[in-house]
Amino acid sequence: MAIAAPAGIEALAARYDPDVIDVPGERALVRLRVRGGDEWDARIAGDRLRLGPVLGGDEPDATIAADPMTWMRVAGDVRAGMQAFQRGSLRVRGSLHLGVGFLAATSGASEPGRLTFERVRTRGGQVSILSAGVGPDVLICLHGLGGTKASFLPTVAALADRYRVVAMDFPGFGESDKPIAAAYDSDWFARSAFDTLDALGVDAAHVAGNSMGGRVAIEAGLIDRSRVRSLALLSPALAWLRDRRWAPVVRLLRPELGLLQVAPRSVTDRLVRTLVPGGNDGWAAAGVDEFLRAYLTPRGRAAFYAAARSIYLDEPHGDDGFWTRLHGLSTDALFVWGRHDTLVPIAFMKHVERALPAARHVELDCGHVPQLERPRETHAAMLDFMRGR
Repeated sequence: MAIAAPAGIEALAARYDPDVIDVPGERALVRLRVRGGDEWDARIAGDRLRLGPVLGGDEPDATIAADPMTWMRVAGDVRAGMQAFQRGSLRVRGSLHLGVGFLAATSGASEPGRLTFERVRTRGGQVSILSAGVGPDVLICLHGLGGTKASFLPTVAALADRYRVVAMDFPGFGESDKPIAAAYDSDWFARSAFDTLDALGVDAAHVAGNSMGGRVAIEAGLIDRSRVRSLALLSPALAWLRDRRWAPVVRLLRPELGLLQVAPRSVTDRLVRTLVPGGNDGWAAAGVDEFLRAYLTPRGRAAFYAAARSIYLDEPHGDDGFWTRLHGLSTDALFVWGRHDTLVPIAFMKHVERALPAARHVELDCGHVPQLERPRETHAAMLDFMRGR
């Protein structure tokens, strides 16, 4: 006799709403795990979800794990799933796009501004976004190198009651299209963000960016001030001021070499998880999963190498150099720095202060991803800064 799924999991499956989730290829397998208990598979095909026991050796696209009480709370409260995910009592591995999308699609929420995943068609191809909130001002969030829109899930949850918050996958990353031989530099990414706003019918928005996304946000402000209401720059990537001795070599390297996978997948997985602190647990592990999903595809690797090459070769000086042009940024800007950030050290702040004396600065006890590491302080600073702009 087949064992019935727990009532909490059955309740989730019963209220599945296909309009909330974007399922690439219209088929997905999400595994639901009760810690200390059994597992069930939620198989999505088209607009239907079928819940059943785990069969055979099918690999899930995403796995969601929680203890029995958390599953019951998630079933009884439309907000509990995302809250449990943020606290860590509910874990998502594999595709965050599908795992969190499943939670959104089974939340039972029907009000305007509910968390929704979708693809929008832009001039540069299809862009994957998640969004929540209704109003009237828009905040668009831009992720870092190797990241995805999922890195801004805490921001969406924190600010959606004040803003319509949109987090996008840059072209080349996550679930967005990955064109071959695109520029993948800050100018190209900034224009793709404007194209995404165009597709959403948005003329101007607040822009938040982390790491590479922060550099792109700055570029957006330099390209078209009228479309950027304010900039929230979270550990933004900035052009190197030290000598880049490998620049001549890097200029000769072709990102298209990323179409070839040299190292076995297992070796790549172990290496990345070793390099990323905490890469086997919590948010860090989920972030590594997101990175590897794209990087282990030929087009995703090519996009990653092209974007990394552009960051390294970002010219600091001269008429078109970053630090020269930064003086001309007129958009109101907030910089959030991590005191323990080894990728963009807080020492950069004094250079920004010279270029932009009117900018606001916040220092936090965190590393390179403030919105994940110090979400409360980061989002409080963003709300205070964006209010009235």
